[in-house]
Amino acid sequence: MWLCLLPPSTKNCPIKLSASLPRVHGANKHNQQEPLRFSEPALLQQPLHPPPPLLLPPPLKTHQLLSSSTPAAAAAMVSSLATHPHHAHYPPPWFSIAPMMEWTDNHYRTLARLISKNAWLYTEMLAAETIVYQKDNLDRFLEYSPEQHPIVFQIGGNNLENLAKATELANPYKYDEINFKFVLFIKLLSVRIYLSSSPQPLIYPLPFTSCGCPSPRVAGHGCFGASLMLDPKFVAEAMSVIAAHTDAPVSVKCRIGVDNHDSYNELCDFIYKVSSQSPTRHFIIHSRKALLNGISPAENRSIPPLKYEYFYGLLRDFPDLRFTINGGINTVEEVNAARRAGAHGVMVGRAAFNKPWHTLGHVDTVVYGAPSSGVTRRQILEKFRVYGDTAVGKYGRKPTVRDVARPLIGLFHSEPGNSQWKRKADAAFLHCTTMKEFFDETLVAIPDYVLDKPIGEPPSGSEDPFANIHSLLPPAYESRELELQYA
Repeated sequence: MWLCLLPPSTKNCPIKLSASLPRVHGANKHNQQEPLRFSEPALLQQPLHPPPPLLLPPPLKTHQLLSSSTPAAAAAMVSSLATHPHHAHYPPPWFSIAPMMEWTDNHYRTLARLISKNAWLYTEMLAAETIVYQKDNLDRFLEYSPEQHPIVFQIGGNNLENLAKATELANPYKYDEINFKFVLFIKLLSVRIYLSSSPQPLIYPLPFTSCGCPSPRVAGHGCFGASLMLDPKFVAEAMSVIAAHTDAPVSVKCRIGVDNHDSYNELCDFIYKVSSQSPTRHFIIHSRKALLNGISPAENRSIPPLKYEYFYGLLRDFPDLRFTINGGINTVEEVNAARRAGAHGVMVGRAAFNKPWHTLGHVDTVVYGAPSSGVTRRQILEKFRVYGDTAVGKYGRKPTVRDVARPLIGLFHSEPGNSQWKRKADAAFLHCTTMKEFFDETLVAIPDYVLDKPIGEPPSGSEDPFANIHSLLPPAYESRELELQYA
């Protein structure tokens, strides 16, 4: 398999906002308002590199290698196809925030949307089994405010029946896309789910891929490695099942390889088979392979080398598909550099969490060409406090002030008062029971001019990691058509 999963988290579950705030998407809501649509700025009419839209699933067909096509011809062919109606009124997905376990929860996404109106948001990965077993408690896992559109729901699993059921159960929440993470070979662990009605956790067995170490939210001791091989046939079946149970577009997120199964041709075989045997037309490619030899998830994000040339090779060899690049991209300048080199979209991970103001604060202006909103961190925090006080304790003991405020810790990265702010936050987490108390106790560490200063100009002069990428591309893919059809 091409990617390494962490077990699903239940640490910070999606939260309902109070009646004084905008209605949230919920399975049991009636007369639900339409999702908020973001208008596309006029400057978006001339993007850095015109990306093809997300596509309506065309009829399944044999892949035709177009290695001789020029980039302009390939882009024209793809962009001539219709966009998916789910995305018609949204900004294009040029910038997205990667789904991260225990990070991109409802609290973080609320903060991210307050800072950037155009970035595409992703949920944490949820196992299909969690959704099926918690079908009477879905709001806690799937609910979100309409301001979070455009938002993608990431689902994981290796059971087709549960994937079908989970997709149907998620449909009323009106996510804008369904993204699939593949769990191939598993060790049964158990996730502790705390419900407000009971002080004791409910224990559910969930699939956990055999790489890295399990989340601290998961009961179990360590994990084991295995010699895994990608199963594109199953991925294609899973994508067909998911697509058959939703009217939202579907996509796959994967790595470029696993252990010694890391050649460019093997990656192309996977893309070819999944795209030709399912409606999948959008692939998010993490540009590192996964090492399943017991190293941690953090080490899997740094030890395997980045191979951006594989990603750009896919753009050349599969011009009828859409690709988003992920891995090692941390600034908006690097995002624009990746797009200038031809990437249809760019996904940024931990930089968007660790430095939300300095990363997301530039997305709308630098990536999307929108005028500056002039918003300040004080204004952001005032809105977040209203949200936070409705969220704290929504499900009995959870979430706590620490859970809700965790995404704020990097908001003052590199600013005067940042270290003192973090120390005060650590102390406040021990006893504060409302977000108002938390802010009253901690924000005294931050100077007023920092709180009231709009986002400045992005730093310039960073090195372009994609400057010579097209001279490094692997040889063009030649599909082993007959062999693959029966693999």
